[in-house]
Amino acid sequence: MNFIVTIKTIAKTVGNEVDEETGYIPVICVIARSKERDIKAAWESVKYAKRPRILVFTSTSDIHMKYKLKMTREEVVEITKSSIRFAKSLGFKDIEFGCEDSGRSDKDYICKVFEEAIKAGATTVAFADTVGINMPQEYGELVRYVKANTPGIDDAIFSVHCHNDLGVATANTIAGVCAGTRQVEVTINGIGERSGNAPLEEVVMALKCRGAYLMGDVYTRIDRRQIMATSKMVQEYTGLYVQPHKPIVGTNCFLHESGIHQDGILKNRSTYEILSPEDVGVVKSQNSGIVLGKLSGSHAVKGRLKELGYEIDDEKLNEVFSRFRDLTKQEKRITDDDLKALVTLCGDEIFSSEKLNGKEINSKGYIAPDPQISSAV
Repeated sequence: MNFIVTIKTIAKTVGNEVDEETGYIPVICVIARSKERDIKAAWESVKYAKRPRILVFTSTSDIHMKYKLKMTREEVVEITKSSIRFAKSLGFKDIEFGCEDSGRSDKDYICKVFEEAIKAGATTVAFADTVGINMPQEYGELVRYVKANTPGIDDAIFSVHCHNDLGVATANTIAGVCAGTRQVEVTINGIGERSGNAPLEEVVMALKCRGAYLMGDVYTRIDRRQIMATSKMVQEYTGLYVQPHKPIVGTNCFLHESGIHQDGILKNRSTYEILSPEDVGVVKSQNSGIVLGKLSGSHAVKGRLKELGYEIDDEKLNEVFSRFRDLTKQEKRITDDDLKALVTLCGDEIFSSEKLNGKEINSKGYIAPDPQISSAV
């Protein structure tokens, strides 16, 4: 099968790399249903890695057991144990067991399944909100209960796996962390089935911003400066592009259009940015990120002009800003070239009916200058 060839290639290459600075060797994990043929195929594909791992899962909610698996609770416990033992017999030492649809499962039954999974050899157990139905407080309480009532849970890593059907995957993941889990299953840009999974970038930066204050000093070793580059790479390869207002990696994340916000940003970026753009690999100058438009104030216009090399007095600024406001009635955003043309207009009152960057401008003060004048600015 093609996927076996693909995973085998990853296992042989990425799975044998060693970080020169830290000595870290990547873990290559494959996922399989609790079926021997799936588990065997998983082993054949990943056994070439230095640190192979398998995630075996089965459903534990009544609705899944009745309609999908057509199994009893007792039968599910048995296949849980047998699948983990089979994985061990093949050579897997790092075995994660996940309860699919944990969020709709009986919590005491989850405790029982996890207990048996750990006894059979699971080194990680995962509590999954597979259909994204849980709310953060609810999810945190479920995770906390299972952690407190599962015998042997301290001998395994407790993981959470959240889907975003109701838009709370990140919140649920954080709730799980606060409840004591130490592994989070996330995806770049939140891609995944239906509405996706908890986005890696959101969870990582939430931990960075609030981990020390609200989550018992939890942290990750992820190089946050690679987040934006990784996000863009995934978008290019998958063709799944994020919306502009997507947290952390959207193009609007560090842009400011409101005049009030722009004034604050010009004085100190922390007034309206809780994250530094550089933290996620975005390099910006002091005044970059400010979008000039109808909501912008004169301070923002003056700041951008200064970046462009113009030092103008208040009288000239008022004149430029007046023409700027007129232009925003026609254009949503004002470019640097527009600003340069406006400065030229205010400095030389020889105008005729021309175009400003290809846009018709009327005779009330924002007619483009002669092309020779523009090119000299």
